[in-house]
Amino acid sequence: MLGATAILGLTALSACTRLDALNGLNAITPGDGETLQLAADIPFGPHSRQMLDIYGPAKPASAALPVIVFFYGGSWNSGRRQDYGFAARALAARGFIVVVPDYRLAPAFAYPSFVEDGAAAVAWTAANIGKHGGDARRIGASGHSAGAYIAVLLALETAWLAKAGAPGAIKAGVGLAGPYDFLPFEPNGAADIAFGQWRDLKATQPITHVRADAPPLLLLAGDDDDVVFAHNGKNLAAALTARGAPVTLKSYPGIGHIGILLALSKPFRGKASALTDTADFFARHLG
Repeated sequence: MLGATAILGLTALSACTRLDALNGLNAITPGDGETLQLAADIPFGPHSRQMLDIYGPAKPASAALPVIVFFYGGSWNSGRRQDYGFAARALAARGFIVVVPDYRLAPAFAYPSFVEDGAAAVAWTAANIGKHGGDARRIGASGHSAGAYIAVLLALETAWLAKAGAPGAIKAGVGLAGPYDFLPFEPNGAADIAFGQWRDLKATQPITHVRADAPPLLLLAGDDDDVVFAHNGKNLAAALTARGAPVTLKSYPGIGHIGILLALSKPFRGKASALTDTADFFARHLG
């Protein structure tokens, strides 16, 4: 389940002032190749939260690049795409086109609204990313915390992408500190508010949808995470392994729930190898 500090910790992380400051600090810290925001405020649906931004390397590529759709976290009740430029640029500097979508949030929009939005964003990417230098045949999904939940669920449960018109679009996935097996919910906690009204709670859990033909997954976590507990990744990895599905589980010593995300930024990159591990994994599995 989610830890008792989930709402406080994730809401603090998604506060605009903190992440705006990190984006600015990241921009003036040396390292990485030059990147560009290739497009902004692109709608992938009619709601104001159904919009996305696109990042890529500044140097034109000779061929279409592999693509990562990155979903941010925030207890399914907070966050905005503009604050995650540091994560998108970090991956773009390693040769990827990176799409960062918003999605509808609880409590106004409970499950499965944010999953449907994630699927719609991937479907938009599959249909349109060629116009922005990406290869629609090589799409990976990643995310942190609640965003990792969306990315991994879309990779495992085939119905969402099929319904959105992009069956099988996700070829690989990386989850950072994601909740994948978090029943029962804490009463009135973030997960209860986002999922508690759904008639089949087991269906909301990524671990319910393990399958032998799942795309390769990399599950990353910090061993000091007291927001999303370690059993989430361990249980999912064990279930996938039992089915013969390709999965890798890695934990970083001394890293907490927020630290694993901050390690994508240049100022905090030395704390954990999350960026290198993510980029190398996608490079192998997206070709």
